[in-house]
Amino acid sequence: MSGKFCVVLGSGPDNWERATIAFVTANAALAVDKETTVFMNFEGVRLSQKGQADGVHVEPSEPLANLMEAFVAGGGKIVVCSRCFTRRKLDPENLVPGAVLAGAPKLVEILGDGTPSVSY
Repeated sequence: MSGKFCVVLGSGPDNWERATIAFVTANAALAVDKETTVFMNFEGVRLSQKGQADGVHVEPSEPLANLMEAFVAGGGKIVVCSRCFTRRKLDPENLVPGAVLAGAPKLVEILGDGTPSVSY
């Protein structure tokens, strides 16, 4: 890998376009050989639940579920803010493949070495 990249995703069902573009961007980072993490917080944590992205299609992008699956299949990491997750009373047994729960210290660890990031 030629460096790291982080996408911070605070949008979910409240803004499907932002959520979709976050995964378009994350997949683009993987395509240029960046070790890429999507850190989900706020409403973005809802996308950590299986089935939540099903049926979401913001054209001209690929369907959101496909983008998320391709991201994980390509080696991308999904980190879900545990505090935001707990606040929304989501089910830890229903996490999408590749997603892990972690707190703010994990985000600091990811970004602490100057890793570039974008937020959606």
